[in-house]
Amino acid sequence: MDFALPVWSWRSTTCWPGGAFGAREDLSMQVHASMLALHTRRPVKMVYSREESFFGHVHRHPARLRYEHSATPDGRLVSVRARILLDGGAYTSTTPAVVANAATLGIGPYEVPNVALDAYGLYTNKPPCGAMRGFGAVQACFAYESQMDKLAAALGLDPVDLRIRNAMTTGSVMPTGQVVDGPAPVARLLQLVRDRPAPPPATGDPRELPGGVANTTHGEGVVRGVGYAIGIKNVCFSEGYDDYATARVRLEAIGGEPAVLVHTAAAEVGQGVVTVQAQIARTELGVQRVTVATADTAVGSAGSSSASRQTYMTGGAVRAACRAVRDRLLARLPATDLRLAGGKVVTASGAVVADLAEVIGEEPVEETVVWRHRPTYPLDPRTGQGDAHVQYAFAAHRATVDVDTELGLVRVVEIATAQDVGKAVNPQAVLGQIHGGTAQGLGLALMEEIQVVGGIVRNPSFTDYLIPTILDMPPMAVDVLELGDPTAPYGLRGVGEPPTISSTPAVVAAIRAATGLALSRVPVRPEHICLPTYRLAH
Repeated sequence: MDFALPVWSWRSTTCWPGGAFGAREDLSMQVHASMLALHTRRPVKMVYSREESFFGHVHRHPARLRYEHSATPDGRLVSVRARILLDGGAYTSTTPAVVANAATLGIGPYEVPNVALDAYGLYTNKPPCGAMRGFGAVQACFAYESQMDKLAAALGLDPVDLRIRNAMTTGSVMPTGQVVDGPAPVARLLQLVRDRPAPPPATGDPRELPGGVANTTHGEGVVRGVGYAIGIKNVCFSEGYDDYATARVRLEAIGGEPAVLVHTAAAEVGQGVVTVQAQIARTELGVQRVTVATADTAVGSAGSSSASRQTYMTGGAVRAACRAVRDRLLARLPATDLRLAGGKVVTASGAVVADLAEVIGEEPVEETVVWRHRPTYPLDPRTGQGDAHVQYAFAAHRATVDVDTELGLVRVVEIATAQDVGKAVNPQAVLGQIHGGTAQGLGLALMEEIQVVGGIVRNPSFTDYLIPTILDMPPMAVDVLELGDPTAPYGLRGVGEPPTISSTPAVVAAIRAATGLALSRVPVRPEHICLPTYRLAH
């Protein structure tokens, strides 16, 4: 008997859905909404309550990490042995990729001649875990940076000097055998945060003390501490994945004025990719009137808004499409060595050759381009070797905290950060990403924790699952480096994830400096600081 199967045609159009931070890597209500729409042939809207969102969306992988560092008496790293266990919950989700990131980035941005690192993703009877900003690099960074502080103390060295002594540079070799061929300003980033002026001491204003206006302390038992950390993150999809993005660009004359329409499927989740597309079109085509169409997969794929990749990938696709449009348009003119600027066709010296709208006339130019980054390759399953990543990004943090050692309260006084962004395509958005990522790292250090008992999330609300508010965030001093990556569009680097990675260990290092406690887990809760029984046990 022959069976005729229906052929479904899927198309997705999106608005600006707001922050994602990884959860949209997994399907939740999308399939149900699509099936309902197909069955009823009516628009379908599905909304999770906050509690349902806690249950229905993936969260960051809890982890247990064990590290052994060996070094010479003068602080040169000799070897690192590590074992990383990541709790993936009940389903696979993105666990294999999270494990791969934790493994390949697991020793940090340091030169280590001997590495033995095993990383595992585990099935457990818990809610599933998946993508979350930092994607495996967060958990590893907390471990290796905690180790660097312990190593510095054991050797009697300054913790920043120890890091600088072992910092990777351009040409360094990762444990996977991949050569870091782009800028790797690890030492410079550490120096920038260390050399920032220290914040002033507290004035006695209750708002400047741990506990704030609750007036829980008047300064007795309050100790200040300073901590440092630096992290490394890969950008774009890795390990041979066919990562690409599609862009369609149309240049036409409307009312005697040149106009550009940019169309991609890139989801705007607050990272600024809509603005970036318009910026690129204006830069490449010299036209001010640019419209970015609603994101639509009818154009082609843009890939997901993850791995800090959208500006890199969709931006690269828009740039390539704009250049294809420009080349086709300029082919209409007999002269060579021409460019577009200010709505005109000009020579290399800036002399106007023609009005752009006149050259376009009644014949718009449209190009659709599928753009790919340089190739990556799977890791060898036996040796763990391979050029797995497209690009590496780095960020450093210095955290200053005041700790009430009797009550276990922490106030973050200031955070200084430095990050190489390659090229700040949109400087304001870059700063926003650095501030936002640092806030998430602070949350992981001090308050954010999914509590699971018997396979059930016990704190599925923002009453019990705490996140930083504007009152928790301290002033931030930010240094942005623009050391262009020669393989990336405009030399840019992905920006969104690195600030989350190193801010957590920096805050915890500052609490350690203030209290003298080991503090080997996050988030750091008050009882970890002030209860004698916890101190004895840890």
